[in-house]
Amino acid sequence: MRLLRFEDGDRAATGVRIGDAVVPVSALSGFPEDPAAILAGGAELRGRLAAAAAESSARRPMAGLKLLMPISRPGKVVCIGLNYALHAKEGGNPIPDYPAVFLRVQSSLVGPEAPMLRPGCSTKLDYEAELAVVIGRTARCVKEADALDHVGAYSLFNDGSLRDYQRKSTQWTMGKNFDATGAFGPELVTPDELPAGAAPLRITTRVDGQTVQDSTTGDMIFPVARCIAILSEVMTLEPGDVIATGTPSGVGYARKPPLFLAPGMLVEVEVEGIGVLRNTVADDPAFAA
Repeated sequence: MRLLRFEDGDRAATGVRIGDAVVPVSALSGFPEDPAAILAGGAELRGRLAAAAAESSARRPMAGLKLLMPISRPGKVVCIGLNYALHAKEGGNPIPDYPAVFLRVQSSLVGPEAPMLRPGCSTKLDYEAELAVVIGRTARCVKEADALDHVGAYSLFNDGSLRDYQRKSTQWTMGKNFDATGAFGPELVTPDELPAGAAPLRITTRVDGQTVQDSTTGDMIFPVARCIAILSEVMTLEPGDVIATGTPSGVGYARKPPLFLAPGMLVEVEVEGIGVLRNTVADDPAFAA
């Protein structure tokens, strides 16, 4: 099943995508509209929702809909750094035996088709294609063998990074959290539609149509199940929490010459079987004054 959120007049609505159409959950009786609640309801609820949507005549064409982030306000956005071997090597880093972990705040993210904003204090906005994992079942001290049972859905993530600010200290927080520099969406794809752990799936980035990242999620150093086990040892993962699982090689700062995002560019992140996350780049108007 594929879930998405979209603007419906003056409100945000949740829908089930069926081909080129979407069925609003509000048109179906007895189901929660919050995507996190739908994921938390487990496979049985998702199965009933998918069946009800398939039978419903309350379909709207996808064309023309303004899509929103599929989880409006994730409780946590946990990011895994240096999780592809070739990406670690291209930055001159050793292959880690424990993942680099950092957090993103909600204001740093935008939804599909929305502009990623380049702040006026830097010209080094970089792209990072990532597989996003959305938790569907509370996880605490979960064993790796059981970790995938806690996945509610998969989506796409662009971990936009200001490289100069990322390297101002040993902590990456500042470079990863400028307002509206990252992107998340457009859909939540439930695990039954993908291979276990969403691997191996092709993952790519295109900038103005040029492929700049091209790898597979099977090359992760810490696969999805391992990430959940490691994180849940430290923190409780709750329905709607997002894990961004790292980016493959080909990022802008490591290219020769470097390729950084500038206003007017189009960035497309794609993972096989999940979809495409598209965003333009614009200047952040907050720096215009």
